[in-house]
Amino acid sequence: MPQCRICGSAIEAFMSFGKMPIANGFLSPEEFDNEYFFELAPAICGNCAMLQIIEQPDPAKMFHENYAFFSSSSKYMGVHFAKFSAAIQEHHLARYDDPFVVELGSNDGIMLRDFAVQNIRHLGIEPSKNVAEAARATGVNTICEFFGEDVATQIVSKHGQADALLAANVMCHIPDLTGVANGAQALLKPRGVLVFEDPYLGDVIEKTSYDQIYDEHVFVFCALSVANAFGRHGFELVDVEPQITHGGSMRYTLAKKGAKKPSKAVALLIAKETELGLDRAETFDTFRQNCEASRDQLIAVLNDLRKRGAKVAGYGATSK
Repeated sequence: MPQCRICGSAIEAFMSFGKMPIANGFLSPEEFDNEYFFELAPAICGNCAMLQIIEQPDPAKMFHENYAFFSSSSKYMGVHFAKFSAAIQEHHLARYDDPFVVELGSNDGIMLRDFAVQNIRHLGIEPSKNVAEAARATGVNTICEFFGEDVATQIVSKHGQADALLAANVMCHIPDLTGVANGAQALLKPRGVLVFEDPYLGDVIEKTSYDQIYDEHVFVFCALSVANAFGRHGFELVDVEPQITHGGSMRYTLAKKGAKKPSKAVALLIAKETELGLDRAETFDTFRQNCEASRDQLIAVLNDLRKRGAKVAGYGATSK
């Protein structure tokens, strides 16, 4: 039986979306016969409340020199990241004379640009070569690597420890959260903070947002699962802040245990999640039924349109 990537408990898929290809795998006709497929099947861990897909493609198949998504293509997200940057500077960096900020999965530098133009020491860590090169071209210091303890040690030896480690819509892509947590422990100063935001499991359940479950999202987080996952590695969840991006996201702030006092918002959100049943199997049985109902409704609409002789057109190629 599969095991939870966080705590090692036995897990079992509560549904399957069937065989799926790589979301950003835009192939030429000559490549169609060899296209890669995997079974997209999510599971919930009853022990640590982590929603995860059981089988995830090798990250190298998804994040590489031909990665298709450039964050700067979205003007809306540009505004959002500018606000994110401003919040970090106000709440976590203002007290320091020479702060140092690191971002995981920094893409084309859309968020770090705001630090760069203010001459704040910064470093982006981006595994996809093409977007890393685009970031460097705009003056954002970027290395092309997958983050882990070894990379963190190299950064510290060259630049010193960081005051803030940031990630936006990235942490849910990383199967080895243990490596990230250990790297963050090595990278951050004693009162440094790890701040990341990702699609929020509570919104996924309440809105039947099954589009958030796909190859790149190995996890869908909630406060319960974040506290469990990072608590195992010396971190404490000290703040949470809902975001409207991606149909509902959550920004999590973590610090080394004992370094900062948790806000009241953390306990309130965990209580709400427990009431919602984000750690109970029956919640996800209901979610599966809601997904199937959504599918059936769409099929009925399409069949009705076809009977009436209408044409259905699709536009766009989002991962989800």
